[in-house]
Amino acid sequence: VQLQAFGGGLVQPGGSLRLSCTASGRTFSNYHMGWFRQAPGKEREFVAAITWSGGSTYYADSVKGRFTVSRDNTKKMVYLQMDSLKPEDTALYYCAAAIVWYGSTWDRPTTYDYWGQGTQVTVSS
Repeated sequence: VQLQAFGGGLVQPGGSLRLSCTASGRTFSNYHMGWFRQAPGKEREFVAAITWSGGSTYYADSVKGRFTVSRDNTKKMVYLQMDSLKPEDTALYYCAAAIVWYGSTWDRPTTYDYWGQGTQVTVSS
């Protein structure tokens, strides 16, 4: 599966953005999906994840209550709604697909089989 993330941009603190990730291939609905981010000089970190059915979602503590992950399998899309953005949310955001999570490994980059290119989110006044 090929992934492409888009929707990033410059937003003021307290603002909102919605990231989208589109997938090619006929088996998108078989994949669990994750969002990760990477700030300059830092390691890639987990943001949010959603199961193949959309029935379960998981969030990093730093975004819980502010970000919402969702998906539409009919459109082969996954979304990340980001509200109450903070300067520390500034990063390159990636979507990723995993055919399986072994245990509670949705927050590990090594779990994911496919990655999209990043989309830049900058939170600044």
